[in-house]
Amino acid sequence: MLNDTRPEPIRSPLLEEAASEGIAHGFFTRAGGVSDGLYRGLNVGLGSGDARAAVEENRRRVAREMGVAEDALLTLHQCHSADAVEVKAPFPAVRPKADAMVTNKPGLALGVLAADCGPVLFADPEARVIGAAHAGWQGALSGIIEATIEAMERLGARRQGIAAALGPSISRDNYEVGPEFVARFVEADPSNEAYFRASSTKGSREGHAFFDLNLYTVDRLTRAGVRAHMLGLCTYADEERFFSYRRATHRGETDYGRQISAIVLEND
Repeated sequence: MLNDTRPEPIRSPLLEEAASEGIAHGFFTRAGGVSDGLYRGLNVGLGSGDARAAVEENRRRVAREMGVAEDALLTLHQCHSADAVEVKAPFPAVRPKADAMVTNKPGLALGVLAADCGPVLFADPEARVIGAAHAGWQGALSGIIEATIEAMERLGARRQGIAAALGPSISRDNYEVGPEFVARFVEADPSNEAYFRASSTKGSREGHAFFDLNLYTVDRLTRAGVRAHMLGLCTYADEERFFSYRRATHRGETDYGRQISAIVLEND
């Protein structure tokens, strides 16, 4: 157990520019949590098989680090969709089923969970609007990035004023996919072929390739007209700091933890 340490969120230099405007953020790692075993560290996954008391304590620690009340650390029932919701207050018992949320209300920390998918945090410091999105391959392909930006604009954000940072997610070198996966992307847009590198892994079947989810996500952010930054940290390769669904699957493990990334408009 890691009871004697504090969480150690990673900051994006791009989003740190908004700190002077009262916007705080953090891409949290496994450090500073109380979970054991497969979930060692700061597992915040309510849907994991971890002890509920440990997950709740981990979430309390994240809320404290973000400077918000425990019930103001908001996370969604993520479902790999392109749905973004506006939030104005802490959720009731049932969390919305969506993959992004936006707000202009101070004191609400918008959190997204991931264990290989891309967590993206957004901020327009001048308009005082923030957002957070869970961008796995399905959400990224179907438009979760654009949906989040559009939801922020409805609250007064200006596209050219939005900064977005992609946190730790699986790197191309560890993301091998099959031919049907490649075909889905290329059928959606032939230029997507550029995000795949043919697999030379021993024993790989015909048509397998390595997919660059990070570059794909950042390029969609850039094409959408916002400033973007990528941390470039691989969840699969860095077991000490990050949980990874694919790493757990390759090892035949029964479950995996989830890390959180969060952003908040601080109270005036």
